[in-house]
Amino acid sequence: MSKSSKQLPLSRLLCIVPIIVAAGLIFAGPAAAEPQELKVTEHNTTQVITDVGASGDSPGDILTFGQNEVFDAEDKNKVGFDQGICFRIVTGKAWECVWTLALDKGQLTVEGPFYDKGDSVLAITGGTGEYAGARGEMALSDVSGGKGEKYSFIYRIK
Repeated sequence: MSKSSKQLPLSRLLCIVPIIVAAGLIFAGPAAAEPQELKVTEHNTTQVITDVGASGDSPGDILTFGQNEVFDAEDKNKVGFDQGICFRIVTGKAWECVWTLALDKGQLTVEGPFYDKGDSVLAITGGTGEYAGARGEMALSDVSGGKGEKYSFIYRIK
């Protein structure tokens, strides 16, 4: 062996290896959990639109709903309720909404567009209980033939 090359003693090597492994685990972070999917059906029975500003449907109008019953994906068993508020953004086309779904295991909050026609996708912005720190998206579809009486919500929780 030449004078310029040095070897670490085995005792030092055994001390360094665990440190390197621990650092790798810290920088890698926790393993990503599998996304959870939650499907529910909302019965839209409490919606009220408050006309603000110009008469009739116009930007600034307010849509509220409180304690709408929410059922499982098969629409058989009540699992909770939701409530929220929306502001008319584009006349006859779109609202911007924030609402909370309350279930036995916690709450989920969403924010995003609600379109008069067609499906919408809203951001999951948080939660409580089992859903604390929730993120992801919620897909919304009218399942009452365009009548706005029932909506399917599919929460894809990360």
